[in-house]
Amino acid sequence: MLNKPSLYLSDFFEKNRASYYDALSRVRESNDLIHWIKFFLNAVIVTASKGKETFNDIFKLKNIVDNKIITLNRRAPNAQKLMILLYRKPVVNCNDVEKCLNISKTSANKLIKVFVEQEILKELTGNIRYRYFIFKDYFNLFI
Repeated sequence: MLNKPSLYLSDFFEKNRASYYDALSRVRESNDLIHWIKFFLNAVIVTASKGKETFNDIFKLKNIVDNKIITLNRRAPNAQKLMILLYRKPVVNCNDVEKCLNISKTSANKLIKVFVEQEILKELTGNIRYRYFIFKDYFNLFI
């Protein structure tokens, strides 16, 4: 059902590096495969629990954002298309929005401005031109 993996065990192993190497050493030195299996299964449990929390947080955020988009009246259809882009690519510039939504640069800038006002997007660069915007609430779910 998933196009991409959702359990990244390497993050758990990196955060628990000493225990990871200890478990591997115990298998190599004393053939203690049970210890490794318990360690590995704990990694799966912890990672799956974290993934479930993240998915739940994404759904909560989606509901909040959807409620903001409903208020955009005639811009709502393009706003929904932009949200699809932001869930795939949470850092965008005007060109990304223009190309993805097949709208003019002016329309893309206006839509981005509305998203900034609605606190969906946050400007990253501080520049007047060549600006990048982040869907920060979504991005932060993965940090």
